[in-house]
Amino acid sequence: MQITLNLDESLLDEVLQLTNLTTQEELVKFALQELVRSRRKKNLLDLAGQIQFAEEFDHKALRGTRHAR
Repeated sequence: MQITLNLDESLLDEVLQLTNLTTQEELVKFALQELVRSRRKKNLLDLAGQIQFAEEFDHKALRGTRHAR
């Protein structure tokens, strides 16, 4: 998809230097990926304290059965 954006040149230059990216297209793609990652992380943090763990769950026993043949 092709779009036209009006962006702050000094901000673009600074971000390009900080990320070592070479094109503005790479920069926009990276920024969008970081936004998605950040929001997903925030959504997970919002679940803190809302998940009940089963005390009797044995994760080590589960590991032993994963690769059994």
